[in-house]
Formats: sequence, structure tokens, C-alpha cells
Amino acid sequence: MSPPHIAVYGATGHTGRLVAADLHNRGVEIILAGRDGNALKTMSEELSGALVHEAALDEPAALRDLAGSADVLIHCAGPFTDTGRALATAAARAGCHYVDHALEQHHTKWMFDTMQGPAREAGITMVTAMSFYGGLGDLLAGAASAGMTGIDRVITAYSVTGWRLTTGARKTAELLFADTRRITYTGGAEHVGYVEPRNAVFPFPPPLGPRTMIAPVPFPEVVTVPRHVAARQVEAQLTAHTFEEEQAFTSEHVDAATRAGSHFTVATQVIAEGGSRAGQARGQDLWRMSALASVEAAVRLAGGRGPGPGVFGPAEAFPAEPFLRDLERLGLFRLTLQEER
Repeated sequence: MSPPHIAVYGATGHTGRLVAADLHNRGVEIILAGRDGNALKTMSEELSGALVHEAALDEPAALRDLAGSADVLIHCAGPFTDTGRALATAAARAGCHYVDHALEQHHTKWMFDTMQGPAREAGITMVTAMSFYGGLGDLLAGAASAGMTGIDRVITAYSVTGWRLTTGARKTAELLFADTRRITYTGGAEHVGYVEPRNAVFPFPPPLGPRTMIAPVPFPEVVTVPRHVAARQVEAQLTAHTFEEEQAFTSEHVDAATRAGSHFTVATQVIAEGGSRAGQARGQDLWRMSALASVEAAVRLAGGRGPGPGVFGPAEAFPAEPFLRDLERLGLFRLTLQEER
């Protein structure tokens, strides 16, 4: 039996390079894909002659050919509001498993609303929002809430310093914060409409301690978490200082070492009628964390260890705590899960 082929679309971007390098180190057959054929060929030479497939987003036949040549497609080229539909559709039509790094709420909702049927008909697994923002929070919420009932609130909180946005991330952030039709989840139901952001204080455990937060932020937990956690309210929050750092929006062309200098603490609170639980992941380099999470997902799907046909969020696709422990063993963060109080 030939080894599986995993395609990486957006391979020459920062996240795509991290994904491709890790797959290469694992001995996986890689297909480097994107719009810039010359850049892809140069990258192929760096990775011992990995296969190359040039395909633009407005070339559905080329995208379908790409998906048809792979067992799994990892989509790394945001903003997913602009790029997600073309790649997801191509994967479903070709019968190729699919993983994306999306953090946009509306793309995630579109995946569940529109691609569920095509994925099941094609017999493939599609995992959306396998990202740092949204994906890590979803996994923590799943791990912390396991076995709990009567859950009132799930809050995921991100403390990030030293985040240096790529061009794609900057465009995504601009789209997210300009959106007046944000999705929220309150009263056990999803709502869409204008939301007035507020300042909140989240009690991060020591040594970080309480921090002022922007709440809510338009991350995909409000779409993914309710699919596997029966809660009345789900909300994501982000430290107010993250976007106040001078270089956050002016660092599109910094080197990879500088970009790897981010530090993060992601925490979740699960508050129920009979008590509460908490989870926390502390680490460095949110880009690498996101990249390797998608690799772990893709390798599982390629090896037949997925949840079956359909569209899934991270903690819906894979058992949350074991998946997080595997990421912890890769040195991506230190995981702490607190028993119910």
C-alpha cells in the first residue's frame, strides 16, 4: 500500500511552511499547493522534491484535481471568508478529507450548514476551525466539560503577547472586527446581529492573574462548542493589550524567528449548577501550535482514525483531552485541567 498524500494549500505562507515542514519531518508524502508556481518549486527543492500543484482559487477544475490527488487537504490560506468555500467544495467533490485553519465564525457556520451533506455523500471527514484562535479554545472546553451536566457558561479566554500578524492574519482581523453581524450564543441558542463589545476581567490562574479582556470576540467557539457541550452561554474573550502592542499590525514581513516569539495562555471556565471546572494551556509560538494541530488532525484522518463522514469542529472530531495531551507531548504548551470545585 502506498503512503498517504497530504496536500497543503497556501504552502508558501508562514503557517503553510510550518505545516509542510512538520509533515516532511514525519516522512509524509506532501503536495505543495497554491497560486505561485515559482515559489512552490523553490520550496519543493527545500523539501527534497515534494510534489507541486499550482492552482488559483478561481480555477475549480485545478482545485478539484489537487484534492483528487490527495488523501487529505490542509487549507492554510486565509482569510477563509474569501478562500474557504472554493477549497472545501473541491475537497468534497473529489472525495478528499479536509482540515482548515479558519477562525471566522461565518465560515465555520457555513461549513456546518452547507457542507455536511456533501461530506457525508462523499464519505469524507471535514474538520473546520483547527486553529489557535477558536480551535484550542474548543478543545479546552471539550476537555474541561467532559461528564458535566447543567452547564450555564463556557468562557474561553486568550492572553497573547508578541503576536506578529501575517498579511492573511491582518486581513482576517480587519474582517472580523468590522463585522456587524456577529454570532453569539446565549440562552441556549445562536443569535446573529450587532454586538457592543465590553471590557471584562478574566481570572487567569497565577502567575498571569486577572486581565482586562475584550468581550466577546468573534471567534468560532460560539459555533463549535455548543455542538458537543450542552451550555446555555458560550463566549470567547481576548486580552485588551494584544492589539495595543505597537508591532502587531506592522509586522507582516518579519522573519520566522521573530514571528515565533509570541507567548500565550488560553484558559477555559466551565460553570455549572453544581460547580465549575477550568483548563489552561500555556506556551510559545501560536503559529506553530496551530500548524501542528492541523498536522495531527490530518495524520489521524489519513490513517483512518477520524470520526466518520461529516463536518466537525476540533473537539467534536477527536477526543479532546487525548488530542491536547498529544499536542503537549510535542512541546507546544503545558496543559492543566482542574478538577470540579
